Amino acid sequence: MTLEQPLATRPPRSLAEAAEAHLDDVFGYLLYLTRDRETAEDLSSATFEKALRMWDRFDPRRGSARTWLLGIARTTALDWFRAEARRRKREEAAALDERVEEAFVEGLSPELETALTSLSAGEREVLALRIVLELDGDAAARVLGISPTAVSTRLSRALKRLEERVNEG
Repeated sequence: MTLEQPLATRPPRSLAEAAEAHLDDVFGYLLYLTRDRETAEDLSSATFEKALRMWDRFDPRRGSARTWLLGIARTTALDWFRAEARRRKREEAAALDERVEEAFVEGLSPELETALTSLSAGEREVLALRIVLELDGDAAARVLGISPTAVSTRLSRALKRLEERVNEG
C-alpha cells in the first residue's frame, strides 16, 4: 500500500491540478498588480489559457508550478499594461476629432444614441466590430489584438453598460 505524496511536495500531474492549487495565488497577484477585480479575472483567464497551450513546456526541475504560473501571469499582465497604454493613446487621438457620423446613429432612439456616446471608445469599438459589422469573435480578436475570450468579455460588459445607461435615461 502506497500513500500519495501531497501536491505541495510533488509536481502536479496535470494543468488542472496545478490550476486548482494555484488559482488564488495567480488571481491575487494579478489583482495586486492591476487593482481592478474585473481586469484581474480577465488576466487570470488569459494566464491559464496560455498555460494550457504551454503545459508541455513545464519542467518541474526548473521550478514549481506556482512559480511557472506566476511567471506567465506576470508576462500576461505586462502585455496587458502595454496594450492598454497603446489603446489609451488611440482613444485620446480619436477623441480629439471624434464626431458621431449621422449615418451611424441614423434611426436610433435618442436614449440609445445618448447611451452610445457615454461609452468609452473601446466599448464602442467592440460593439461596432461585433454588432454593427457582424465580425465573429475570432475576427474581432485579430482586429483588436486580443484573445477571442477577451472580445467576448468586453462585448458582454459593453452591452451591460449600454443597457444600464439606456435604462437610466
